[in-house]
Amino acid sequence: MAGLFITSTGTGIGKTFVTAGLIEYLRSQGRKVNAFKPVISGFDPRAADDSDTGILLSAMGRPLNDAEIERISPWRFAAPLSPDMAAAREKRVLDFDALIAFSQSAMASPGDFTLIEGVGGVMVPLDRTHTILDWIKALDIPVLLVAGSYLGAISHTLSAVAVLRQNGCSLETIVVSETAGSGVSLDDTAGTISRFARNVGIVAVPRATNTTTNESPFGLIAESCGLI
Repeated sequence: MAGLFITSTGTGIGKTFVTAGLIEYLRSQGRKVNAFKPVISGFDPRAADDSDTGILLSAMGRPLNDAEIERISPWRFAAPLSPDMAAAREKRVLDFDALIAFSQSAMASPGDFTLIEGVGGVMVPLDRTHTILDWIKALDIPVLLVAGSYLGAISHTLSAVAVLRQNGCSLETIVVSETAGSGVSLDDTAGTISRFARNVGIVAVPRATNTTTNESPFGLIAESCGLI
């Protein structure tokens, strides 16, 4: 089964928007997709439908109940902080080895593709010694990097690209997800990133976009990542 790790340049950039869009597009093409958000911060069970976990379950056509939430997001923390800090608030520690074992087991789920969505950006701490980058390296699967189109996004994106490449990660595609309210051009941002981040697919995704039509940018993302 094809596995893909979806990370980003920071928090609130559009990872879940892109992951859900990919799920909906691939399902519209008759493909079976499994998606997991193993670690989530800022999770409120009273508003689970609006959480990243709830959005992914909806995109997969799965019910929103305690069992399904536990199945795709076993590490849930209340505080909207990095996982290491959010766990400390609850006097817990995220078990990195257990996270890797869970992720590897998830990729063995029946279906055509498995999408694993990270939390925060590439260098967000998971515990005292591990970051998202360590998670990606341990799984050794292709990476999709989600960036924004806000002022400063180009530098953040190229920094994340450099870190991934220096650590031998297989960066397949950069998705530039339009930042709501930004005065910076989405296409100009994507074009500039493409000049510096060579040999990687670049796809610009407007916020108002259909996920399932043949003209959908999610088809381009799926193709760039080798999912179709």
